[in-house]
Amino acid sequence: MKIKKEALTGIIIILAAVFGITAMYHLKRQSARNDIAARIAELMPRGGGPPSTIEDLKKAIALYEEKIELHVKDAAQTAVYWKILATRLQDRGLHNQALEALERAVYYAPEDAVLYYLSGLSAAKIAKNALDFSGNGDLTVQARHYALAEQSYLRAIALDERYLRPRYGLAILYVYELGRPAEAIPHLVKYLEISTVDTDAMFVLAAAYYMTEAYQDALDMYDRIIAATKDTTRKAKAEELKQAVLRAYYG
Repeated sequence: MKIKKEALTGIIIILAAVFGITAMYHLKRQSARNDIAARIAELMPRGGGPPSTIEDLKKAIALYEEKIELHVKDAAQTAVYWKILATRLQDRGLHNQALEALERAVYYAPEDAVLYYLSGLSAAKIAKNALDFSGNGDLTVQARHYALAEQSYLRAIALDERYLRPRYGLAILYVYELGRPAEAIPHLVKYLEISTVDTDAMFVLAAAYYMTEAYQDALDMYDRIIAATKDTTRKAKAEELKQAVLRAYYG
């Protein structure tokens, strides 16, 4: 009970901090918008309607453009605050709440690749930890979140082809969660073209090759790991897995 209370207190503090900063930011923005509105009103004739002179019309257009720019900046800043909240919630393992925050962030910044990567991360965590509490074999929650994780990673990659984290997350999903290793291979190959000495990615790619019976490719990848790493534990692990592939390859 004490642990739950402490966790709840932590969440409240996070929410208060994020939304407190947001409130102050929007208060300042509202003041700026009110100032612009007052300046526009000054240009209008007493009977209402648009400004009558060419000079006043130009001034009004400039002021309206300034007002629009404020709205654009507001949306961008709002997305940042939702992203901050989401990452804080992820740090505490609260992925359901993080996913809700990320949905709001995506609403304000629909082409931010990082938001989709973070969404994929939380969705995958939710799916992996999904339990059938009802006892009736209903695993739709798990399937839905795995699908969301895949879609989110793919969207992140579509927005930024050189963004490596979603490629790695997607590969983990395909190899270890969804049983679709062949689909992980092109993503890991692309990953290692950019990050050439990442042995974590090499291990996953070697596993994908092994699972698809591309034994020679798996052997080559383990050799690449052995050559790339100075970590004796990793070298030993790669040697051990290489021997397992050789046994499978030659019988």
